[in-house]
Amino acid sequence: MKKKFLLEILILGFVAFISCVIYLLFSSLTNGWGFPLDDAWIHQTFARNFAKTFQWSFQFNQLSGGSTGPAWGFLLAILYLVNVPPLIGTFILGFILLWSTAIAGYVLVGKIEPDMKWLPLCAGVVITLEWHIVWAALSGMETLLLILLSLILFIWLIDQNENWWLPGLMIGISAWIRPDGLTLIGPALMGLLLRGYPRAKTIKYITLFLTGLFAAGSTYFLFNWYVTGDFWPNTLYAKQAEYALLRQTPLLFRYFKLLAQFITGVGALILPGIIFHLKNSIKNHQWDQVAAIIWSAGYIGLYAWRLPVIYQHGRYIMPAVPICLLLGTAGLLQYFNKDHKKLLDRVISRVWLGSTVVILLSFLFLGARSYGMDVAIINTEMVKTAHWINSNLDDEAVIAAHDIGALGYFSERKIIDLAGLVTPDVIPFIRDEKQLGTYMNEQKVDYLVTFPSWYPELTSNLNVLYTTGGIYASQFDMDNMTVFEWR
Repeated sequence: MKKKFLLEILILGFVAFISCVIYLLFSSLTNGWGFPLDDAWIHQTFARNFAKTFQWSFQFNQLSGGSTGPAWGFLLAILYLVNVPPLIGTFILGFILLWSTAIAGYVLVGKIEPDMKWLPLCAGVVITLEWHIVWAALSGMETLLLILLSLILFIWLIDQNENWWLPGLMIGISAWIRPDGLTLIGPALMGLLLRGYPRAKTIKYITLFLTGLFAAGSTYFLFNWYVTGDFWPNTLYAKQAEYALLRQTPLLFRYFKLLAQFITGVGALILPGIIFHLKNSIKNHQWDQVAAIIWSAGYIGLYAWRLPVIYQHGRYIMPAVPICLLLGTAGLLQYFNKDHKKLLDRVISRVWLGSTVVILLSFLFLGARSYGMDVAIINTEMVKTAHWINSNLDDEAVIAAHDIGALGYFSERKIIDLAGLVTPDVIPFIRDEKQLGTYMNEQKVDYLVTFPSWYPELTSNLNVLYTTGGIYASQFDMDNMTVFEWR
């Protein structure tokens, strides 16, 4: 039994490794290695600065709440402390997290369906091949770390454990990864309340749960208060303010736009499996599994309500994807494993299963191509501009910019962040170009770095010093990053 378990874990590691290699190969052949979003460079900047000064800062000697996930930054800082090249180190870390997530999925499904010996391996393989999850693993972001912790929590719940301080502690720790992790309080409490404990025991377990939650979670809020003077990071307010306009559309419309990101790929074929599994879980009073599905739906709903953005393949809702994939795969294979008496049912089940495999593999490569293009845009727009600034502008220059990640990492100039992540002063007027211009004058800004279409009023009469001329942005109807002379 141990040999079988070890063999299947190694298989998951091998498939995870191949998935990562495919993505990095596509990236290398497109424009080289890098990160598919600028925010990853923000994490790298915080990590590098922390390793150098042991201060939590985006700009040296200036405490900042511009990082949503401090735990991820602290983890990356280890790479700098031991002198591991940041790109290679981050990709290795991403592979380890992808493999670990697949193992967690393997264990979780094994607890749900212990009699279907081949099902856990299938579920784990789905995790290693699903394109959103592989993209997240190599994105340089904290997404997969939160996914892994959430799966460990659901394993604990499904295993019917009773040391309730532990899930509280895990959820408190999850806030350090992303504050969204606090949403896991919902399924944990639902599982606790629906287990049918006597009243005295319920009160005892809730107390233990809240104690663990407070012990870990309070440190996160105290940390934010120390660096920003607020219990929440700047990013929580900045992102909502920047995309407030999107909340004017109907909530249901926003929800289905985000849901469409999940079902782009194998999710569309696994969706019936989620419904089938939910039905069976309710029938069998498996409330922990019901809570997991409700949580994933609610997680998407939270973003539809407050931050309904779909760019970067819906990366904000990716933490909800794996639990749906795992339970959906379990439900789908439960259905396929039934003894269908009608020929049509047998044919449909086999065709559906075959189509799921084909779609899963097809989108692995389509996702790799998309990943390569995402990295190429960041490399040829943000990173290229940052290198130009580092070589051509005065060290004392004050630069206003919307995308600050690569700029902060490679140029190390003083930056006024028009997106509000490290310059929270701009959040109240983040979409008001006139007020932004006034603020930039007050801050004695020398240069403005942005895509011209993002700030048409601010850039309309400015002198252009540099534009990237990148060939990838135009393929997505984007203009090029431009450096303007402001003063």
